[in-house]
Amino acid sequence: MGTVEIRRALDSADVAEQAAEFILERMQSRNGRFDIALTGGTVGILTLKHLARKLERIQIDFRNLHFWFGDERFVEHDSSDRNAVQARGALLDQLAISEEQIHEMPAANQFADLDEAVLSFRRHLESEFQGVEPKMDLTILGMGPDGHVASLFPGHNYPHELIVAESDSPKPPAQRISMSYQMLNASKEVLFVVSGVDKAEAVEKVHKDEKCELPAAKIEATGQTTWIVDMAAGAAFWSC
Repeated sequence: MGTVEIRRALDSADVAEQAAEFILERMQSRNGRFDIALTGGTVGILTLKHLARKLERIQIDFRNLHFWFGDERFVEHDSSDRNAVQARGALLDQLAISEEQIHEMPAANQFADLDEAVLSFRRHLESEFQGVEPKMDLTILGMGPDGHVASLFPGHNYPHELIVAESDSPKPPAQRISMSYQMLNASKEVLFVVSGVDKAEAVEKVHKDEKCELPAAKIEATGQTTWIVDMAAGAAFWSC
């Protein structure tokens, strides 16, 4: 059973700054290969921008870093809606890394069929870990106002696989690819970045309701799960 830590931040910029420092510390202390799953969303991408600025000021060996994504919208590969496109602009294009170190989920113009795309990416994931159970060293996650994480939504059932398809997302676009609960919970560490008053009710439920069934409540790393929550998102939780 892992441990959970909740850190306060003033606002979204402070969430991003604290998260970037957290990620940098993990990168610097790694021993060998380091697999990190990135998240999209406003705070997730802001975190990557803060991290990029920090990395400009230090020397770090990027050769053993591998970047993944917790989920992806199943749209064309160059669509600005894709987490990968946003992450490249915020961080990845500025790093001295090869394309083999960036593991994008398939795009709609690469596979016409969502299930076929998911199967292909499962095979890629398994091949990268060469017979060892695939797991991230660090997974970064946001959380929606409805408590969803990655593209795992409340009330939806997903197969017991590492990578799953979401064909009826309540948020457009409807088709998405996501790491599963199984894959997310295999992470050595999980870092939540949460900002905004619209998240306050979900934050309170996740951390105060022992019977909470929201997706975010089902996430716990094998090591430490750290939440960085700004004052607006944590207002209800901290007022209890």
